[in-house]
Amino acid sequence: MTKCIDSSDPRFFTATSDKSYDRHNYKVIRTDGESVVVDSWELAREIWWNTPSNSLSHIEILDKSKGFK
Repeated sequence: MTKCIDSSDPRFFTATSDKSYDRHNYKVIRTDGESVVVDSWELAREIWWNTPSNSLSHIEILDKSKGFK
């Protein structure tokens, strides 16, 4: 059984900011060359899972100029 790290351990990670953070836009590309750019991974994932697999090519990750909104 794996033991979890205790919150007092210096390796324990906590968020350093409660602001929305996303450094990327996502371009969902279909096999027919059509594509859509979205600003969240959740939306890109939703499109991917709700599109027939034979119509999908890949997702490109596009950098944004700023990280925090």
